[in-house]
Amino acid sequence: MTDRSRSYSWQDPRPVWQSIGVMSGLEFLRREIRGEAPPPPICISMRYELTAADAGHVVYTGIPGEDHYNAVGGVQGGWITGLLDAAIGSAVFSTLPAGARYTTLELKINFVRPVTVETGKLRCVGQAIHEGRRVGTAEGRVYDASDKLYAHASTTCMIFADAS
Repeated sequence: MTDRSRSYSWQDPRPVWQSIGVMSGLEFLRREIRGEAPPPPICISMRYELTAADAGHVVYTGIPGEDHYNAVGGVQGGWITGLLDAAIGSAVFSTLPAGARYTTLELKINFVRPVTVETGKLRCVGQAIHEGRRVGTAEGRVYDASDKLYAHASTTCMIFADAS
């Protein structure tokens, strides 16, 4: 067997989190896209990237690697779940005012086909469905470069109006 290794680095995310109190969720996400704030550490370790954000709508891309494989030779479902969770959670976050935060309460995933390294870059589209005072819901879909569906999900998020 040939050993493989991977290394990466990230910036302290705490200073970035402080800006949630002074900008809306959409402004916060767009700052990351413009490169004015570093991505969250999870995006670096899992190779996810936020590529688009509008109110209630976000797009992430992800590149699955061999280091994401499970025991049977496919990308672990947790990697795909993480990509979906990032997109649908961010879709809800993109609707929130300054100072508000959210957390995932419920996440439902349907896997449609297996993902391997050969699948290549995946695009995950998240769309908010309901934005309430205390609860937000969203759905997301994962596609390959040919727009073939790999997974879809829905979420319920609890909203904290002023978490500063």
